Amino acid sequence: MLEPSEEQRLIAETARRIAADRLAPLAETLDRGEGRGAFLANLKLLAETGFCGLNVDSAHGGTEAGPIGFALAIQALAEGCASTAVTLSVTNMVGEIIQTCGSQEQKQAYLPKVCDGTYPAAGFCLTEAGAGSDPAGMRTSARMDGNEWVLNGAKLYITSGEIAGLFVVWAVTDPDAPKGKGITAFLVEAGAPGMIVGPAEKKMGQTGSATNAVTFEDCRIPAAAVLGTVNDGFRIAVGELAGGRIGIASAALGIARAAMDQAIAYVKEREQFGRKVADMQGIQWMIADRETELEAARLLILQAAALKQAGRPFARAASMAKLHATEAAQKATYTALQLHGGAGYIRDYPLERLARDARVTTIYEGTSEIQRMIIAREVLRQA
Repeated sequence: MLEPSEEQRLIAETARRIAADRLAPLAETLDRGEGRGAFLANLKLLAETGFCGLNVDSAHGGTEAGPIGFALAIQALAEGCASTAVTLSVTNMVGEIIQTCGSQEQKQAYLPKVCDGTYPAAGFCLTEAGAGSDPAGMRTSARMDGNEWVLNGAKLYITSGEIAGLFVVWAVTDPDAPKGKGITAFLVEAGAPGMIVGPAEKKMGQTGSATNAVTFEDCRIPAAAVLGTVNDGFRIAVGELAGGRIGIASAALGIARAAMDQAIAYVKEREQFGRKVADMQGIQWMIADRETELEAARLLILQAAALKQAGRPFARAASMAKLHATEAAQKATYTALQLHGGAGYIRDYPLERLARDARVTTIYEGTSEIQRMIIAREVLRQA
């Protein structure tokens, strides 16, 4: 039976308490494009509480909570504020990449700063204008000049671009290699000469989380910035994207859970035609369908996280969890809004914000269409 351990439940309860006390009261302010100072203060608090290094060794400042603890924490945080949850999800992805692929010197230099909040956040620079669903088609390049690498190119839609203190950047280092084979990952600190962070994109939802273009113009970084092995970066990206999908699935579930909890409380109080709305069969069936879908999402997420924690192949399970949870979140947030009637369409209630926050979850970290391709490919390969 997929049930969290006592320690994992404690992680979720701590995250849920912080979400209720600190994140949820700020979510509406962030949605208006305000409250950046309070947002950064919340990120610092979460770092100090151990949520920025959930799958990092304690020797480097992490909490060693593992993939299941990570999934539960991101879900709980997203119930309070999706923008904060996605920021933490990406920061944890970067920490995990360094933990898994970094040299001992890189771990000692960067992981404590990721975990303790010295870096307010960390960034994952993979997507480009012509390389979104097909990251192997990236054009950003890196060439050796003396004992330095020189980066040139542009990345798009980088979560936390303007506040991140550290980035993992992927670039082509062997343009003659087969597609996807000549790519290397690099660690680049914010402020590196030639690195330019563009203004925040104006987004439909999750507006509290800055999303920026990041451009490299003869950006010089030391030879020691290589993460892992030269020309082996695409494998690193593919592996970490699978783990990141567990995070986005968990965030989608948290958003959906917040919406349905609001809706259930509302229909239990609201009266129409002389009785509680919750007593109407049509309403009950809507709730039953959404709750069943969200429970399936929860179990799929736990299954993917458990496989990853056990060191077993989990890419297909992660894609299934991401596909189902994010699509279920679309239904749940719109059903919750519908159950509020006209009240759900006004900003006195959080439903319209939750619906907007949920929408992007079917897009980033691999669209639903990409997840279906991955799932089908794995099923057919194993048949």
